[in-house]
Amino acid sequence: MCLKIGGYVRQQIGWGVNGSLTNGANISNTDTRATNNFAMRARGYITADARNQTEYGTVRSYIAVGLSTNAATALPAAPNNDVGTSTFSANRAFIQFAGFTFGITQSFYDLYSGPATSFFGGNVNTSSDTGDAGKQVTSYTAQFGGGFSASIGIEAQRSAGVVNTSTATYTTVGLPTNSARGVQYPDVVANLRLDQAWGSAQVMGAIHDATGQYNGATTATGQQGTATGYALGVGLKLLAPMIGAGDYFQGQFNYTQGAYGYTNAATAGLYSKYNGGAGGSYGFGIASDGVYSATTGVQLTTTWNVNAAYEHFWNKSWQTSVYGGYAKTSYNDTANALLCAAAVNTAGGIVTGGATSCNMNFAVWNIGTRTQWNIDSQTAMGVDIVYQRLNSASVGGPTVVAGSGTQPAAARSVSDQGSWMGQFRIHRNFYP
Repeated sequence: MCLKIGGYVRQQIGWGVNGSLTNGANISNTDTRATNNFAMRARGYITADARNQTEYGTVRSYIAVGLSTNAATALPAAPNNDVGTSTFSANRAFIQFAGFTFGITQSFYDLYSGPATSFFGGNVNTSSDTGDAGKQVTSYTAQFGGGFSASIGIEAQRSAGVVNTSTATYTTVGLPTNSARGVQYPDVVANLRLDQAWGSAQVMGAIHDATGQYNGATTATGQQGTATGYALGVGLKLLAPMIGAGDYFQGQFNYTQGAYGYTNAATAGLYSKYNGGAGGSYGFGIASDGVYSATTGVQLTTTWNVNAAYEHFWNKSWQTSVYGGYAKTSYNDTANALLCAAAVNTAGGIVTGGATSCNMNFAVWNIGTRTQWNIDSQTAMGVDIVYQRLNSASVGGPTVVAGSGTQPAAARSVSDQGSWMGQFRIHRNFYP
């Protein structure tokens, strides 16, 4: 058996990140004196790659385990808040043999890699990428020669929730209750991939369960019929050595019906951001796989997104990437009317404006750049700056009563929101 031991250590220092440098901090959700705009994080992982030959070919097992910290998201507490939460993490743990992969690794749906060209990765994730956290997979890959391969398998569900508007109202500062039925089957994921000297291309698809629970709050109300969502995608990576040694372009497009997680793998279900105190503005967007009532059946949510990035190497010591993404979420007329009717303000009154002016469709986009200095082949430090924008949904009225934390309950206009984020990182890989 051959055993290779490796690993890495890094520190991240972020600003404008709402107290978190973990995946899914999509839009900083407050803007007050109580907001933790500054955060620090350290991560250290040990990797082990073990391989041996059998009558079925090479059997491989791989694991990456370590420590991931994040500065406390609450207000500073005595004596300080520089440690925050320390979490043991295993983001890779898989076995491979004879074309099969079992365990935690990157989804076979993915091609575009956010962390490859941005330090933020999941913080501004409008992509399908699961690269850092990984995904539970059980898949088979067939190699056809000439760089062609195909994979098919099952993966842990990417669920953004299903909203039952018959059982509960919701506030525009909170996520509607998730009424998706319990997991009955995993997502089915397949791809067809081509790897060549010029780069890679892939087409992929996924099937996702978007079924709701019951028509009302109890089993006596009857259960919802089966609803099946799907995702389709195409990705491309082009190497550009004629421009610079190591240069490349990557991009991916996804379209989904009832499978929101394939346009944003890091979704937390709700985008939101305040701007100022009383008299300020507020933006939001509800991410879901579908919406239903007792009489409508699940209305699947439509989403699409595109990501693109270019990495340029000025020389062996300096490299710069430019990246961006856009994701659009749309509800059909029935789903839009259900969500609008269920929306209430924090005072408990129905938000006015009517179905004709209430629009729950929203979009999120970002654009950023990272420049990195490579101290040696294994050590680098750099800075990443990104601007992200929430094109808000609307409750139909000119104002909404809202309050969160130190935000007072007050009338606010609903409008688009923007946020700047910056990060410094130093990273070192080590190998035997």
